Amino acid sequence: MKLGFFIMPVHPPTRNYAETLREDREAFILADRLGYTEGYCGEHLTDLAENIPSSLTFCASLAGFTASIKLGTAVANLPFSHPLLVATQAALVDNLLQGRFLLGIGAGVLPSDAEALELLSADRGAMFAEAIDHILALWAGEPPYDLRGKYWNISTVKTVWPEIGVGGVVKPYQKPHPPILGTSSDPNSKGLVLLGRRGWWPISSHFLHADHLPSQWSLYAQGCTEGGHKPDRANWRVARTMFVADDDKTARAYAGGDAKSPYRFYMSQLTAKLRKGKRLGGFKARAEMADEEVTLDYIFDNLIIRGSVSRVVDDILALHDKIGDFGTLLYCGMDWADPVLARRSMELMAEKVMPAVNAAIGKRAAAE
Repeated sequence: MKLGFFIMPVHPPTRNYAETLREDREAFILADRLGYTEGYCGEHLTDLAENIPSSLTFCASLAGFTASIKLGTAVANLPFSHPLLVATQAALVDNLLQGRFLLGIGAGVLPSDAEALELLSADRGAMFAEAIDHILALWAGEPPYDLRGKYWNISTVKTVWPEIGVGGVVKPYQKPHPPILGTSSDPNSKGLVLLGRRGWWPISSHFLHADHLPSQWSLYAQGCTEGGHKPDRANWRVARTMFVADDDKTARAYAGGDAKSPYRFYMSQLTAKLRKGKRLGGFKARAEMADEEVTLDYIFDNLIIRGSVSRVVDDILALHDKIGDFGTLLYCGMDWADPVLARRSMELMAEKVMPAVNAAIGKRAAAE
């Protein structure tokens, strides 16, 4: 099991913006130094707490400061940009990183982003599907381009000048293109089937109750089979909200118990948005649970992995027992309310927790 990193991010809107960007970059640089294999960031245009408007730009900012970690978007919201811009900018980032790039894509879920772009009533699912088809066609094709769609047309037929390079687009470093991923926060997401059909990789969200994760794999594997691809659990990413400290008391306080906990702030922000949109189903252990039952205390007792090294190891192994093998465990980063504790948690995950987890999994496999 590999260890990866993810941030939405979520910061108190009152914090200095430049400071939070510096902090988020420091987290990725630390993850690279500690051996985290991949790291992702989200994006929103109109959210002062989730304050990275371009995940591609953020990944590009880390190109000269990281050495081995793969960097990804989670996700680039395709309906909110012209496909030509995404295709060329993603190719640029892939080349800057010399192949250390992962393209996570989505249709955009924040209503205020859609409203600001006059897309609130648009069929963003259809726009998403057309956008990725255009992007792949640009990467696979040669000029002159002449792509037609309902939402975008892309042509260089009238102005192509191949002798000096005009009318062509830059291509990704990875061939035929970077790995493509999609996230799932719906317990019964049909999007997982679509991901599998196209041979793309799934990320199961950190606000899905663990009881929903087995069905996530089943839906993805179904899609792989339908699309003629072999389902490979190594391609499955599972995100979890986690915090490790040198003792259980510190971990419980910082990761939810304290009123000023960054984990409590994070979940307060997240559940407020999902509650308003009637999208709390992922948190629920039982479908019949009322929304009122999804309290912060319920979330911290049922969806958060927190504690000393030994406790977190046990909880991750219990998760593995429940859902089976998966390729990468994504550690979800929070606001660094206490930078020392935040860094220490990332260090303990990489240096103590994951070696113990993998040793235990290996020992069990050898005994079977």
